[in-house]
Amino acid sequence: MKNQDTIQAGRITGLYGVRGWVKVYSYTRPRENIIQYSPWLVKLNGNWRSFEVAEGRTHGKGVIARLEGYEDRNAATGLIGADIALQREQLPELLEDEFYWSDLQGLEVRTDSGQSLGTVDYLMETGANDVLVVKGERERLIPYLRNDVILDVDLQNRVITVDWDPDF
Repeated sequence: MKNQDTIQAGRITGLYGVRGWVKVYSYTRPRENIIQYSPWLVKLNGNWRSFEVAEGRTHGKGVIARLEGYEDRNAATGLIGADIALQREQLPELLEDEFYWSDLQGLEVRTDSGQSLGTVDYLMETGANDVLVVKGERERLIPYLRNDVILDVDLQNRVITVDWDPDF
């Protein structure tokens, strides 16, 4: 499975009840959208396996689901900690200048003068805006503000150009 063909969508974090349901930490927005994307690719013992989502719903602030073939708590125990991915083709088409977070991870970040600041390790939400966590000679937190801080995202050349002081 090629990395560009899949998108990380969540992680199985625990058990719910005795009938094979699991708690899911979803990276989708809104969180419950992950239930709509079936099948899921679930990483078990280092290998990706495809599972149909038998049932799912929101529960409090989170999401719970049951995968086909998992009818009891004991069977579902082996799913705890497993990553969930989706085939890119399952996801909606993006508008121009929109990106999935996984598309930005690993891209080099350069200032508009050409100085490399490192690569995008991951992104995080802050409430006000998303933030790139860039790791190079040190870690930098760069707000993802298009046309203000983020000047260009070039997926083909794997570079994000930013208006950012390297001393920050």
